[in-house]
Amino acid sequence: MIATLVLTDEIYGAMEAASLIPLETAGVLLASLVRAPNGDMRLLAKEMCWVPDDAYLERRVDSLLIASHGYVPALGKAEQTKTLPIWFHTHPSTVGHPTPSLADQKVDREIGDLFRLRSGAEFYATLIVSPRDGGIAFTGALHAEHCEGQKIDRLWRVGDHWRLTQSFDAHVEGPASIFDRSVRAFGPAIQQVLGDLRVAIVGCGGTGSAVAEQLVRLGVRHFTLVDADTLTESNVTRVYGSTPDSVGRAKTEVLAEHLRRIAPDVQISLVTSMVTLQPAAKQLVGCDLIFGCTDDNAGRLVLSRLSTFLAVPVIDIGVMLSTGAGGLLAGIDGRITILSPGAACLVCRGRVDLARAATELMTPDERKRLEDEGYAPALGRVEPAVVTFTTGVASAAITEMLERLIGFGPNPRPSEVLLRWHEREISTNQALPRMGHYCHPDSQKIAKGATEPFLEQAWPEL
Repeated sequence: MIATLVLTDEIYGAMEAASLIPLETAGVLLASLVRAPNGDMRLLAKEMCWVPDDAYLERRVDSLLIASHGYVPALGKAEQTKTLPIWFHTHPSTVGHPTPSLADQKVDREIGDLFRLRSGAEFYATLIVSPRDGGIAFTGALHAEHCEGQKIDRLWRVGDHWRLTQSFDAHVEGPASIFDRSVRAFGPAIQQVLGDLRVAIVGCGGTGSAVAEQLVRLGVRHFTLVDADTLTESNVTRVYGSTPDSVGRAKTEVLAEHLRRIAPDVQISLVTSMVTLQPAAKQLVGCDLIFGCTDDNAGRLVLSRLSTFLAVPVIDIGVMLSTGAGGLLAGIDGRITILSPGAACLVCRGRVDLARAATELMTPDERKRLEDEGYAPALGRVEPAVVTFTTGVASAAITEMLERLIGFGPNPRPSEVLLRWHEREISTNQALPRMGHYCHPDSQKIAKGATEPFLEQAWPEL
């Protein structure tokens, strides 16, 4: 079981700034606690409540003494918002160790019960941060009553820039020699991040299998594959790892076998279901990053809400081929949209057809009746698809992932890339959330966690 603390750009930046202050600085970080089906925990940071200046009874480079009014109000807020309060403080200096001192351990024993009691939280949580070049180092723990503490293993920064940091006291092995050429391009630290990322691919057809093929060769070793379909004869021309003998088998199984042939040590969770069903969507709770490779609007709606409520980046991919007179290829369009906390969702961008999404969620009988009456758009048209173009858009999407991990592109980064190969054009854009929509920061939905109902939406009955 691993525990990951997820931070938005804003909160990460505030922590980084606090770590640079010469004197120790403290606060209470409020976070939503969610559990993945495999038991992993994710702490989704929502707000930092800083200790006010008048609450510091003593403040030095290596010690703190804080009056109770410096943190008790935050515990009341945690109880009100049903969040977990995390006792945060810094150990300044770039050579400082963000590990608990004997004094820190004494404070933990003194205030742990108070934090749990006043907030109603399951754990008393701690986080210590020290500055490092280009970021922060940390240790943290979750302490249940009368139980040994669970370490916070990872810190995952999401937003315009992505950064995955292992706990300061973690044992991290260097990358394997097979990645030598990649390491020469972006260094061993990024290679280690790729090996630790938990990545979901929703849709394991032409685009999704091309994404998976490249990710596993880059060094990604943790996958969740989601797709309800079985492989058809026409899929073989596009789906990586498939052969004519694969026809009739689940796409998830075919792709998983292919990835294991490339990397026998890969860890794969299969979800042979539609992501529009609640049990399947909940399987994505423990993921660091989701690639949306589904061609249905209802599935895109779910991924869009997941990005907001679970503070998880989603790279949504679209490929559209259009034909002209005589049925000949006339347009080749690709889209890569990056969803992250604070950015516009797919609905705000107009990338989801809400009428079609509603129709896709109906039972077959309901859909047929409304289609016949003209109240629902007809579904079922088979769209053209070619391996060259699905692979090209998949490659462009993975390049966007790498850019956010490495930082080799311009700032600010675009949140969408549009490819028009028939016109030899590439364009980029950014979009902000609409006021009042769930993805807008004022909605208080960002990092809200595991709500009831899940993602605060209605789900089809199984």
